[in-house]
Amino acid sequence: MLLPAINTFILVSSSLVINLGTKAIKKNDLAGMRQWFGITAAMGAVFLAGQVYEYMNLGYGLKTNLFSNCFYLLTGFHGLHVFIGLVLILGVLWRSRRANHYNDITHVGPEMAEIYWHFVDVVWIVLFSLIYLLTVL
Repeated sequence: MLLPAINTFILVSSSLVINLGTKAIKKNDLAGMRQWFGITAAMGAVFLAGQVYEYMNLGYGLKTNLFSNCFYLLTGFHGLHVFIGLVLILGVLWRSRRANHYNDITHVGPEMAEIYWHFVDVVWIVLFSLIYLLTVL
C-alpha cells in the first residue's frame, strides 16, 4: 500500500507542477514552461516506473483471480493513458523549440496537455480509492 500511496502523491503533485508550466507560458515565460513541463514528464515517468515495479512484485498474475484480472486491466489502461499524457507533454516541449510557437497569446497546446493530465489524475484518484483504499476496509 505504501508504493501506490507514493505514486498517488507523485501523480497528484504533478498536476500542480504542470499548472505552473501553463501559468508560465501565459506570462510569456517559455523557459519556465519548459522547466515545469519537464519536471511533470519526469514525475509521470517515475509514476510509470512505480507501476511496473509494483506489477513485478505483486505475487499474482493476470489469471490468478477476478480481482487480479480487473486490477491489471484497470491500472494497465490507466498506465497507457499516463504514457499518452507523457507523449503530449514531450510533444509540447518539442514544439516549444520553434521560435515563438508558444507565448502569452498562443498557448493552446500546453493548455490541452494540462487538461489531459488532470483527467489522468482524476481517474487515478478514483482507481486508487476503489482498488487500494476500499480493499483494505
